[in-house]
Amino acid sequence: ELKRFDEAIAHYDKALSLKPDYAEGWFDKGVTLNELKRYDDAIAHYDKALSFDPKYYEAWANRGVALHDQRRYVEAIVNYDKALSLRPNYAEAWSNKGGTLNSLKKHSESAKCYRKALEHTTEDSYLLGQVHHQMMLGCDWIDYDKYTNDIFQLVRQGCKGAEPFGFQGIASSEDLLKRCAENFSKNQFPNQSNLTKILKYKHKKIHIGYLCGEFRNQATSILMARVWELHDKANFEIFAFDNGWDDGSEYRQRIERAFTKIINISNSNDLNVVKLIEENEIDILINLNGFFGEARQQVFSYRPAPIQVNYLGFPGTIGAKYIDYIIADRLVIPEESKIHYIENIAFLPNCYQANDDRRKISDKNFSRKELGLPDGVFVFACFNNNYKITPSVFDSWMKILLAVHGSVLWLIADNPDAKNNLIKEAAIRGISSYRLIFAERLSLPEHLARHRQADLFLDTLPYNAHTTCSDALWAGLPVLTLKGRTFPGRVAASLLTAVGLSELITNTSEEYEAL
Repeated sequence: ELKRFDEAIAHYDKALSLKPDYAEGWFDKGVTLNELKRYDDAIAHYDKALSFDPKYYEAWANRGVALHDQRRYVEAIVNYDKALSLRPNYAEAWSNKGGTLNSLKKHSESAKCYRKALEHTTEDSYLLGQVHHQMMLGCDWIDYDKYTNDIFQLVRQGCKGAEPFGFQGIASSEDLLKRCAENFSKNQFPNQSNLTKILKYKHKKIHIGYLCGEFRNQATSILMARVWELHDKANFEIFAFDNGWDDGSEYRQRIERAFTKIINISNSNDLNVVKLIEENEIDILINLNGFFGEARQQVFSYRPAPIQVNYLGFPGTIGAKYIDYIIADRLVIPEESKIHYIENIAFLPNCYQANDDRRKISDKNFSRKELGLPDGVFVFACFNNNYKITPSVFDSWMKILLAVHGSVLWLIADNPDAKNNLIKEAAIRGISSYRLIFAERLSLPEHLARHRQADLFLDTLPYNAHTTCSDALWAGLPVLTLKGRTFPGRVAASLLTAVGLSELITNTSEEYEAL
């Protein structure tokens, strides 16, 4: 619990030398090895525990966790199911299975597992928020108002309720977003800075470290690649602390050329990452994940760098005093909203969002027919993630389709649940299924090229298009947005203002639908 893992292992080894068949000792050592990201060693220790007690359901469940951490998702689920066959009311195994099913994009099954976990626990937990976020990923809006109101009430009371990333998709209150982030950081990533000391370095160039799990062909790096290339190498050295993987993409190759050094931390435990940051004498450490993606938020809690910055990946406060700055602009965080951010705010003069001015658009000239779009009609599009589509936004879209004869709505086909539920919800609102067209995922250059066959991008709220807004604008597709009351709800307005299209920013649903 004190995170003194090497000492802990020495004590487990002493116990096991005295009682080699001590199943709990093998299990506890496995848990510690998993914390150290020594996943194969952890699995071997769980196996040893199970050899002495085949009905040790916690060992089966934790074996699943180690497999999940290695992205061996199908095997992980087999292990969770074994644990649940031994103890059907084991909430933790239900929750872990829900997380793995999310990784497989099986969102309705994931929601059922989180719901089962919720049935079998009386503890304060994030489970209600996790159930609902999986439902949102599948566009399942059953009891939407009840779920959201219950989650808001939990967060308001200082309970866990929801994790900050999913919460941003439903919350329109900056105060609640701040409370949610503060609760989550306090519970999951408390300040550990007493275990490290801030060092003062005397090198000539400022050392900037970017810690991220997405140094590949992914939205964060698509936006950031040119920034890294344009860093002033005469005055700065830049280091990538990579918690993800090398996907061999063109973006990855550009990233590797741009950085002084890329350091793989995906298999290093938090304290070893802290040591690596200190060894490379990082002056400013930038958190490009926050609560999103392949994050390593715990590393920042040790304060391994004198200045720590929240940027881009998570559009909101981290809610922890060990993050010194958030980078923003005066549109996403207006003056009256500053009180809702723990960090000092570093305002950029125009738009806070970086962009790559070298992104490629394919020369492929798609026809509407090959994209499944009808000719001669107006095509509305929204390529946002499914969880950003709320019932009220969808209501507006259906009113727009009813008002514009023959028009269609072009969406991303991310998972079958979402597609089926959106078709069902459209029918309830009087719109036939043929007026919803679903686009399969393409390479980024081809995805940008197909934007030419749309006429207008319709934005979502309370969580706007971010990278998807930039994609549309870069491809020449205008974006109609409804300006929200939170950072994630004002990003499209910031981007539209930056490119001189502020007339496409609306302030009410009625204005949005009319325009």
